[in-house]
Amino acid sequence: MIRRLDPETRSKIAAGEVVARPASVVVELVENALDAGAQTVEIEVDGDGTDRLRVADDGRGMAESDAALAVERHATSKLSAADDLETVETLGFRGEALPSIAAAAARLELTTNDGGPRGTRVVVDGGEAATDGDREKTKTVSPAGRARGTTVEVTGLFADRPARKKSLASPKAEFARVSAVVTRYALTRPDVRFVLRHDGRETLATPGTDRFSDALLAVYGRDAASHASAFDASREVSAAGETAAVEVDGALCHPEVTRSRRDHVHVSVNGRALAEPRLRRAVADGYGTLLPDGREPVGVVSVRLPPAWVDHNVHPAKDEVGFRDADAVAEAVEASVRDALSTADMRRSGEVAMDLDSSLAPVEAASVFDDLRVIGRFRGLYLLCEAGDELLVVDQHAAHERINYERLREAVESAGVDSVAVDPPATVSLSPTDAALLDANRDFVERLGFRVAEFDDGSGTGTGTYRVEAVPAPLGRPFAPDALADVVADVASGDDTDPRDELLKDLACHPSIKAGDDLTDDEAARLVERLGSCETPYTCPHGRPTVLSIDEKTFVRGFGRRSGRLG
Repeated sequence: MIRRLDPETRSKIAAGEVVARPASVVVELVENALDAGAQTVEIEVDGDGTDRLRVADDGRGMAESDAALAVERHATSKLSAADDLETVETLGFRGEALPSIAAAAARLELTTNDGGPRGTRVVVDGGEAATDGDREKTKTVSPAGRARGTTVEVTGLFADRPARKKSLASPKAEFARVSAVVTRYALTRPDVRFVLRHDGRETLATPGTDRFSDALLAVYGRDAASHASAFDASREVSAAGETAAVEVDGALCHPEVTRSRRDHVHVSVNGRALAEPRLRRAVADGYGTLLPDGREPVGVVSVRLPPAWVDHNVHPAKDEVGFRDADAVAEAVEASVRDALSTADMRRSGEVAMDLDSSLAPVEAASVFDDLRVIGRFRGLYLLCEAGDELLVVDQHAAHERINYERLREAVESAGVDSVAVDPPATVSLSPTDAALLDANRDFVERLGFRVAEFDDGSGTGTGTYRVEAVPAPLGRPFAPDALADVVADVASGDDTDPRDELLKDLACHPSIKAGDDLTDDEAARLVERLGSCETPYTCPHGRPTVLSIDEKTFVRGFGRRSGRLG
């Protein structure tokens, strides 16, 4: 039998759409604070966030009548008609998320003041559980002392929804999600001061100076911030006969400052911080060949365009948006990033050692390239080889990377990952999100060969700086201490990839032959022979081909010959 759901059940379903986990609550409350014009937003999290979440701001606040209405369903100050959805410029509908959060929590307390002599406190309390397991919500409104602004405190999130609570990840992993949300907004809104505390300990604080470089300094440390360049651009895009300006600004880190994943490209659209894959990819594409293989940039890019060109209601978690012409917007972002980088000094510094003697030792096993003969080179990168009726072209870097990787993998499988002490210990700055991920996965990271201790500056607060006391050193090759951030991201990615294997792939790449490295005839011959003895000789560890084949028939057709013979 089909029947209409009662209002309480409908409310819970709607709350589930908005409040999937503690980070969802933080998104809604932070966006409300920004919409209210806050200059400072402070977020406090206890445990995984289900115990207690508190977001306080110094924005415009609300009068008593608005505060009482804000926790009611379908009440908002930001829409007056359905057509407003097409042009809304706010991040959220204050008063729309609050009842959903209240429905999902045991208690929600809202304290606010719009600048008057006294403030207002609104409490939505679940009370005692009823016999059917539901809680009867009650609302009380009373005077309260507070300066201008709003504070929302949520306790007992999912208290009467055990299935939802059990579906959450570990407390440390859930806090890492919260930290990622706050970090995105702290970087894309450098004009606002953000403070994040976890179990009473400050894990992030940005100054709110309106400079992207200062926000980068607070999140990534001095090395990244000192290698970042601010930029500002504007481009026109057209769709369906209409033209709009796409304004793009932010800060881009030098290609030396990279990560293994694209999570450190932070983007926002019309002020909303997003994990928007198309725009992140556009930023990375803007770097082009400046990035080393398999590396991703670090940067902050803010995109603004007319509200009618953006649909913010295409993703339940607000991680993505829809565009009137997504390709045109992505191309504008890519071009803006590319132009900004073209005016900066992007020369890479530092030399990578090349150890040919050890990696190209004589091969004992048979090689699939035993009958191959190196006959030339092209552009200092490709080896031209004769093999029967074929011309083989070998990418010397990809080939050497495959050789190094298989040697490292064999050594690790037989003896595990050795580590060596770093003396004196190196200091590495991690973003708040990466620090939370490290805390959640410390045992596994240490099994990979790292030994890490948090740097204590005596302040009693988290600095985001760690002392790396030991690093992995398979085959005696020590890994760089600053690779800790990449390893943490790989371990916590949730992918099916083996973090240890990703570590070996990166380690194999760095000492490998690079483009422009001149090889002697003997070294080139040994490289090809060694490649032929590999288990998987035809691709590098990252999946790129190592060898291309051109058969004799290609030349016969190209030169208009009847055969490959002379005449």
